[in-house]
Amino acid sequence: MTSSSAFLVLKSALLAAGALALVPGGARASERRFVYNYEATTAPKGLLELEQWFTFKDYDGRQRYEFRTEVEYGVTDRFQLGLYLSDWRYTDNETGKDKAEWRTAGVEGIYSMTDPSKDALGSALYGEVLLGPEKFALEGKLLLQKNIGRLALVYNFVLEAEWEGESVRNLDERVGVIENTLGASWQVSPSFMIGAEALHEVEFEDWEEAGANVFYAGPNMSFRQGKCFATAAGLFQLGDVEGEADTQVRLIVGLNW
Repeated sequence: MTSSSAFLVLKSALLAAGALALVPGGARASERRFVYNYEATTAPKGLLELEQWFTFKDYDGRQRYEFRTEVEYGVTDRFQLGLYLSDWRYTDNETGKDKAEWRTAGVEGIYSMTDPSKDALGSALYGEVLLGPEKFALEGKLLLQKNIGRLALVYNFVLEAEWEGESVRNLDERVGVIENTLGASWQVSPSFMIGAEALHEVEFEDWEEAGANVFYAGPNMSFRQGKCFATAAGLFQLGDVEGEADTQVRLIVGLNW
């Protein structure tokens, strides 16, 4: 995919996000400023939120479109529960071997420990379990955040274990993943935020041999209005690691009540 094509995908995602800024409403929407980072805050008790994720990835000679539908609920003011109802993807290969596949469903929990605005440093713990016909994954995250006026700074440390195979009874491929993500977001107005995100990832085959270090960075933009929000970001690989996406664009739209 050319750089101009990647720009068009990012532009389309941002236009879709911007359209939600015109939606009227009274209640404030979620504080979702990032799409590759999680914040250390959780939904207030009783808040229910529906999110739709879309991720576009461009590899050398093929494109992948990933979709996720998630429901989140504030169990308490400190604990948030999320259900991944469906994760599926479509891969468009230049060889003509296109493939659509359902991947997983799962559950996540986030426990907020300290507040990023009131305390010296906001912090939270994240846990996730995913299960599908050919995949089982466990993921843990340490979420750190600091709000300084209109500026929000976040950092996530991610540890993930994946098992894949021909069936859930034969998951013979084991991979460990360590990620570090960073994000900064400036609140231009009550409804509009702009910033940047960065991602570092390294995989460990059988938790032994480390693969290449992959780095991504790029801009992000977030709108919130009434009960709706939309956040989009485009990341570009800072290198040329074979087998990893050259560019990726993610858009998350949500509705809460």
